[in-house]
Order: sequence, then C-alpha cells, then structure tokens
Amino acid sequence: MSATIEFYVAQAEKCTAEAEASALTQVRDRNLRAAAAWQAMADKLLHTEQLRAEKNAAMAAAHGG
Repeated sequence: MSATIEFYVAQAEKCTAEAEASALTQVRDRNLRAAAAWQAMADKLLHTEQLRAEKNAAMAAAHGG
C-alpha cells in the first residue's frame, strides 16, 4: 500500500471522527461528505495499483519472467 493511500484513508478517518464529534448538523454533514471523498480517492488509487500490478505480472509472464 502506498503512502498516498494511507494518507487518504487517514484523512477519511479523521473526517469521520470529526463528524461524530460535531453537534452541528452542517458540520457533521460536511465532514461526512469529505470522508466519503477521501475514501473514494483511496479506493480508486488502490484499484489502479492493483490493475497495474496485474498488468505487470501478465507482461512478465508473457516475456518468460
């Protein structure tokens, strides 16, 4: 897992914690939206890295490596 994915996940967790701690509806909603956005970025990057690894493995196998 790259540091970027870890950063995105940490940000999502931070926003979720801030949402849970907030008594204000607007602040809670804003933090939940931000958490969802951070998590989506982490998920997308993880998926991209998995596809890249699969592609590299396929290329290595095709070239006898």
